[in-house]
Amino acid sequence: MRVTVLFFGVLKEEFGGESEEMELPEGSTVGDLLQRYAARAASRPKLLQSLAVAVNREYAGVADILQQGDEVALLPPVSGGAR
Repeated sequence: MRVTVLFFGVLKEEFGGESEEMELPEGSTVGDLLQRYAARAASRPKLLQSLAVAVNREYAGVADILQQGDEVALLPPVSGGAR
């Protein structure tokens, strides 16, 4: 099955763009998808540890099963701001 993965913040730089299509086996979970990206970001192991993940604009957990055509957003924590 194919899903669209959206990158935000520093992940755009790490993975070379704002989004990409990923092919996964049927029955794959959010955790399976994250493992693939962890392997690609091996030089920065902490990068994916505190991500929020949304599937079709709703927060998702690592055990959630993905479906054909899902849109998965990888959202790193934000810091900074003004008072």
